[in-house]
Amino acid sequence: MRSRAIRVARSEGETARRALLDAGKLRTDLRIRVDDGEVVLPVGEGSLPVAGAVVEEEFIRQGEPEAARRYQDLVSLPPDRRALLPRAFDVIGDIVLVRIPDELESDGPAIGDALLRFVPGARLVGADGGVHGTDRRRSLRALAGKGGWRTHHRENGIEIEVDVEQAYFSPRLAREHARVAEAVRPGETVYDLCCGVGPFSLAIARDARARRIVAVDHNAAATDLLRASLARMAPSVPVDVVEDDVERFLKSAGPADRAILNLPLQGIKYLPSVSRVVRPGGSIHYYEVTERAELDARAMTIMDRVGGPREWVIRDHREVHAYSPSSDLRSYTFERRGDA
Repeated sequence: MRSRAIRVARSEGETARRALLDAGKLRTDLRIRVDDGEVVLPVGEGSLPVAGAVVEEEFIRQGEPEAARRYQDLVSLPPDRRALLPRAFDVIGDIVLVRIPDELESDGPAIGDALLRFVPGARLVGADGGVHGTDRRRSLRALAGKGGWRTHHRENGIEIEVDVEQAYFSPRLAREHARVAEAVRPGETVYDLCCGVGPFSLAIARDARARRIVAVDHNAAATDLLRASLARMAPSVPVDVVEDDVERFLKSAGPADRAILNLPLQGIKYLPSVSRVVRPGGSIHYYEVTERAELDARAMTIMDRVGGPREWVIRDHREVHAYSPSSDLRSYTFERRGDA
């Protein structure tokens, strides 16, 4: 059964469950789920007493027979090959994406069929070959199911138009989209750079505290999808959607109070230009894939690219999710000193 839900870190799951139960917001008719390090709690309508990404998910009713606990249980492989099955996968709308290791390439259709049966509401399963090029398009191969790569994805109470083949979007950032939106103060001008299909912009526009939002991406498919989401949402805050290279846009951009730069493998080259347009007292939310062995020194290296400790202070840096066996996607928040 589909229900409104909130995702929290597994370490916060029991605290969140108790708070929701005490507030009468936890749906006790549905079973709580645990997904890849997060707890997914079914909730009712209205405001919630805990912070997290608000999404729509499928749940099993209390008392219903237990379904397969893992999709791996639905794949027939010898034990040595079963051990290679990927543990994680992404669900975007009614599409499931999974990384297939080279050793299991020939087993892709069987894996796709298992995921199609395992994930409620799934229409299409694809092998994800990664994001490539300046437009950040995914290399995809259909494994099971039918239809195209365009879908509607719901998170944080927003319906987002997504084409997983043509424009970048990650459902693993739902909590970040909500966290950054909550940080926006009334009257701010926000630049959402390398915005993809615009989940940050949509979450900020939903909250209606910003005075103006400018969403910039080089990929015309991404900006078209964002415009489609905005047309459906009809926010009260103006959102200017700009199809342009970030560096070129920043050369003529006016000052902003907050900038978001989510280009994890290349974004550092834009940081000096981004820092120049952020007002004193303003913030930069920067996302980067960081090697764990370099973590202690990396924040200061990024600080130097922003402009150094005389002008900037690191307000926060945190792990968003694992990226590889040796690295994580991390969020870095910098604030420009008020006297800069």
